[in-house]
Amino acid sequence: MAILPIRIYGDPVLHAPAEPVGEITDEIRELVRDMYETMDLAPGVGLAGPQVGVGKRLFVYSYEEEDGTARRGVAIDPVLYLSPAVPESLDELDEDFESEGCLSFPGERFPLRRSERALLRARDIDGNDYELEAEGWFARILQHEYDHLEGVIYADRLGHPWFKQAFKTMRKRSWGVPGKSWLPGRDDLEG
Repeated sequence: MAILPIRIYGDPVLHAPAEPVGEITDEIRELVRDMYETMDLAPGVGLAGPQVGVGKRLFVYSYEEEDGTARRGVAIDPVLYLSPAVPESLDELDEDFESEGCLSFPGERFPLRRSERALLRARDIDGNDYELEAEGWFARILQHEYDHLEGVIYADRLGHPWFKQAFKTMRKRSWGVPGKSWLPGRDDLEG
């Protein structure tokens, strides 16, 4: 197993829709093992193929619910349904509760409104179809990772004034260009 470099905002693979995985080969199984190891070391709660430079429709996730229920898996060629759709609320965002981060926009957190519930249909590493329902933070994780497969980074979805702040940070750190990455366990991205 290997720790994979995580691509940073601006790398072309992050901004293009990913291609279907199709057949689950030994190469895909090894990639998934490496993605779990990379996500755990980062540390993160999800990691999509494009984030490690692979433009395939798959992501891994690992999250523990408040009741202790562990959610850890892989979604291959997933379809995500939001129910209800993202609320069109005029309420202000709760910066503590609705903030999220991204391993491809490392060290930053910004508030973003997401749907409270999601339904995921995908295949597991053995090619078996499965379906799961998610609420709250787990639904947020699935939406975030699914966005990566569509070529969307959460920073692209931010509203004012956070969009401006995020892109100011991006310019300051010289992101937004191809070829930038970081390696969990080696690179210090604080501050």
